[in-house]
Amino acid sequence: MKQQEQWSSKLGFIYATAGTAIGLGAIWKFPYVAGTSGGGAFFLLFILFTVLIGLPLLIGEFLLGRHTGKDAISTYKQLAPKSAWAITGWIGVITCFIVLSFYSVVGGWSLLYLFHAITGQLSGLTVDQYGERFGEIISNPIPTLGAQLLFIVLTIVVVAKGIQKGIERASKIMMPALFILLIVIAIRSLTLEGAMDGVRFLLLPDMANVSSDTVLFALGQAFFALSLGVSIMVTYSSYVPKTQSLPLSAVSIGVMNVFVALLSGLIIFPGVFTFGLEPSEGPPLIFVVLPAIFEQMVFGELFLVAFFILFVFAALTSAFSMLEIIVATRVKKDIKKRPRVSWAVGLLIFVLGIPACLSYGAMADVTIAGRTFFDAADYLASNILMPFGALLISIFIPLKLSKTALFAELKQGSSVGSKVFIVWYILLKYVTPIAIIVVFIDAIGIFN
Repeated sequence: MKQQEQWSSKLGFIYATAGTAIGLGAIWKFPYVAGTSGGGAFFLLFILFTVLIGLPLLIGEFLLGRHTGKDAISTYKQLAPKSAWAITGWIGVITCFIVLSFYSVVGGWSLLYLFHAITGQLSGLTVDQYGERFGEIISNPIPTLGAQLLFIVLTIVVVAKGIQKGIERASKIMMPALFILLIVIAIRSLTLEGAMDGVRFLLLPDMANVSSDTVLFALGQAFFALSLGVSIMVTYSSYVPKTQSLPLSAVSIGVMNVFVALLSGLIIFPGVFTFGLEPSEGPPLIFVVLPAIFEQMVFGELFLVAFFILFVFAALTSAFSMLEIIVATRVKKDIKKRPRVSWAVGLLIFVLGIPACLSYGAMADVTIAGRTFFDAADYLASNILMPFGALLISIFIPLKLSKTALFAELKQGSSVGSKVFIVWYILLKYVTPIAIIVVFIDAIGIFN
């Protein structure tokens, strides 16, 4: 009889699952989206939407995975046999394949920036020069392809070792290290002269600055920050024993995600306001503005190295989960296949990601519907596949699992009462799908 892998501890599952949620979305995307969307008002809405929309769907994906104990595709096949619902799992697998193909490019950039920081090549420059350096780094094909391959290989090595010896062990090291580094760097940032202006920008909501875009961006950030809609959480929870409380795990992950977003903001915005930079700088905020901030700090080079170490950790923990969902569908319970499948899938993803890696250099002029390969892959995954997959999951759970079955699964390992269950069920069945549809319509620009 083939053996099903499991997490060895509750903390291991929480760290690994938090790792997939706390990736570049929290550390890279959150600061620049908050900076361009009103700061404190955006952050408040982000927390609200995380609680009301993100957590109900996260718990729902957890319930699906543990209930069946199977991979993403097999879960839907078991609960809805001889139907088209298996496409929900396939959407997750395909989306992770596409996302990891360009996500590994950014992971490669983080490795290159870490190397440049360690060797002192990111010191003594102005903001404009940091912008030029960023362009030079990402447009140079040999180093970027090499760094992308290294990032993929690191991901493969961990996933190939399995759940306990690979993903869980790595997450138990990386996640605490990530939190410690974030806290240390945030404390240093808060000692800057103009730090309180940055803190006020992040934590004091100015509702006068709230627009429809602010609401939609906060809704989308809360939704995507938890890695929902691609059945990653279905796969991860399939390794969870019945003795573990899924609601408590979900809340722990949600709190960690918000906390990391808060720390990322406390690292970025005090420096932005202290040195007269723009919080609305956008995506280059981390790679261009942050080195400029650290350049003007005492021991700035040391803090810059520490930041890119945690940036690499965050990127890797998310990459583990994306590769795992694909590998799990091929390995199923035959763990002997895991190393071979991990290497085959991982290297195929690298090959698929080569055009995305060259999108800022040799293939910059090659476009799909006016977008580079990198931007086209990002748009397809983030704006179409992820929200569509999440919508299907939010409909599938109350449609294919009875209230009795859901409540029984929810109570396994926890003391959740019927009132909490009813609130969760209403949020999942009615509020979450509507929110997803709103995000989806905005993302694809139907009314723009």
